[in-house]
Amino acid sequence: MSKKRPRYCVGLDLGGTSVFAAVVDVKKQKVLATAKRKTRAERGADVVVERLARTALEALESAGLKPKRVDALGVGVPGPIIPEEGVVVRCANLGPSWDNYPLTQRLSALLPAPIVLDNDVNVGAVGEHAFGAGAGAEDLLAIFVGTGVGGGVILGGKLRVGPHNAAGEIGHTVVQDGGPLCGCGQAGHAEALCSRSAIERSIIQAVEAGQSSLAMELWRASGKATMSSGIIGDAYDQGDAVTREAVARAQYYLGLLIANCANTLDPELVVVGGGMLERFGEAYLAPVREAAQPHFINPIAAETTKIVPASLGDRSGAVGAAILAAQRLQPSKSKA
Repeated sequence: MSKKRPRYCVGLDLGGTSVFAAVVDVKKQKVLATAKRKTRAERGADVVVERLARTALEALESAGLKPKRVDALGVGVPGPIIPEEGVVVRCANLGPSWDNYPLTQRLSALLPAPIVLDNDVNVGAVGEHAFGAGAGAEDLLAIFVGTGVGGGVILGGKLRVGPHNAAGEIGHTVVQDGGPLCGCGQAGHAEALCSRSAIERSIIQAVEAGQSSLAMELWRASGKATMSSGIIGDAYDQGDAVTREAVARAQYYLGLLIANCANTLDPELVVVGGGMLERFGEAYLAPVREAAQPHFINPIAAETTKIVPASLGDRSGAVGAAILAAQRLQPSKSKA
């Protein structure tokens, strides 16, 4: 490993719909440029990696930097990985071409720089901790609510990944024994009760039971494969009773999840992001706080633990990936 401390780092956030790149000057703690494009997951992993590289190069051009100036490259991946081997185990939302995919090897052929891989939610937590709503906190929990629910844990100012790279998998906390099936096949997990897809399922079930919902009408008119956060938000804003009930249920279970995590970790701060929060904003969290606070075991923690919206939006993962790459590739201080 080079003894040079990384300065210019590129972060890449690989999503099912879009890929996002950010160029960060680590020395000045400044985001220099960003770029974004469609993932095109249907074209397979090799094509997506080429698109990742082009997005990074576009961001570098906007920052006025040549690729050879990149000291480190970080990538947030939406699925399990083997970081020391640079391999993606699986990306369910991106298709089977990602199974046991050698991402570091393929990407380094296009962008020759040291590469760090981590989970997309972990890098999102690092981004919010470095430049976002969690800046300055020593201990925080970041929760991202979208199709699923993921978490990232910062303890003592550093990302906690655990010996099995599984820390922060809070979406699979059981919050309703015997509840609805999660995508992982188990029942009653938080992801099955407070994610966007959980809200979608609740609305579908209500309509199948004979109720009418504007959300279903908007969804059919959109032609989209899933009921997006935007569709849910539009139906909610127009007073659709079924949507409002489904959202309230999701907010309640998100509150229970936060209380469970807070009782375990005792963070200073809980940062909540993802598509639902981006659509609804701060207002989404008021019922969540109300649901969480009675379940804090420590009344002082219930009053002082802040539950706040993420502030970086869709930049958090890419920014965090760049910061994490710099941290992990920074040379150790020599002993006296």
